[in-house]
Amino acid sequence: MKADSKTLLERGTVDVIVKKELEAKLNSGKSLKVKLGIDPSGADLHIGHMVVIKKLREFQEAGHHIQLLFGNFTGQIGDPTDKLSSRPVKTQKELEKNAKKYLEQAGKILDTKNVEVVWNADWLGKLNFADVVKLAQVFTVHQMLERDMYQERIKKEQAIYLHEFLYPLMQGYDSVALESDLELGGTDQTFNLLAGRTVQKAYGQTPQNVLTVPLLIGTDGKDKMGKSLDNYIGVNEKPSEMYGKTMSITDQQIVNYFELATYVTMEEIEKIKQALKEGENPRNLKMHLARELVTLYHDEEAAKMAEKEFIEVFANKGTPEDIELVKMDKDKWNIVNLIAETGLTNSKSEARRLVEGGGARVNGEKVEEITEEIDIKEEILLQVGKRKFLKVVAK
Repeated sequence: MKADSKTLLERGTVDVIVKKELEAKLNSGKSLKVKLGIDPSGADLHIGHMVVIKKLREFQEAGHHIQLLFGNFTGQIGDPTDKLSSRPVKTQKELEKNAKKYLEQAGKILDTKNVEVVWNADWLGKLNFADVVKLAQVFTVHQMLERDMYQERIKKEQAIYLHEFLYPLMQGYDSVALESDLELGGTDQTFNLLAGRTVQKAYGQTPQNVLTVPLLIGTDGKDKMGKSLDNYIGVNEKPSEMYGKTMSITDQQIVNYFELATYVTMEEIEKIKQALKEGENPRNLKMHLARELVTLYHDEEAAKMAEKEFIEVFANKGTPEDIELVKMDKDKWNIVNLIAETGLTNSKSEARRLVEGGGARVNGEKVEEITEEIDIKEEILLQVGKRKFLKVVAK
């Protein structure tokens, strides 16, 4: 369903700068150039990344021209946004490989066939030193140091490198090169998005408008969604895993996830809010949310099967029907090493914490000690947490 201007500007948004200007542009009937810039430092997306992609699709469906910019130049420098230290450098080849995977995953939401895909090395790589000096004259050092993260680094006596000051200038120059009318981004990008307005004005263009979206809080209910915190729901995850992770969110997140991560109408979301106030079991609403997400990223049949498996495994204390079998290269394993080597955790330290917390089971029995030796001459059922199962046997 095509979004009206009210939905475009209000659903799942934080700031619209300048709102009256953008409203006028939208009401004019003109097709706007709507930009989203991405430094593809990672290849795997989660539904937190898709919040802004979902907003981009709304503008696409409203008839606007989408500019999806991959930072194969800026990504080699790294935006220090939300970081108290300089980011590690990525090569252009790594960035372009990640970008292709990013585009595939974004295609689950966005019509990528009708998107202008651009790479900022095409123009930033051609600037000479005089061009860079001209660009640097747009901002003062004082303006740069106003960023909260730099103030934090100064307090902690941590280094601020000169090249980091250039990042918002380059992102702003991207908007000049593309003559963008509107740029989208998360709230952590506000400084850089506003830099685009400043740089465009300095280069004689009409300053772009800016629209920011919230950062989705992860399944732990505390921190923003991210792989490093293991509080994410991956775009490419199996339907059963996506469904199960959705069921693990806190009750307080239900409405926020419906608004930011699904296409359920605002009218229906108001009914969900009311149902929660009237004492509806949050579990029922999470199941609705889980069905919506699995349907969006897979299909309706996958959502039905995931729900059936969830009910069987967690409501009826059963096990999934389709469990992967992994063959290992020796008969006996320390439980911590076995969990880590099978890929059920990302590290031995994470596996150790799971065992110590009572979160590991072998053939349904809780593992009590991190020193426990497991014999896999015969096939065993290995479980960590509530949702991860593997059958394991020696080759």
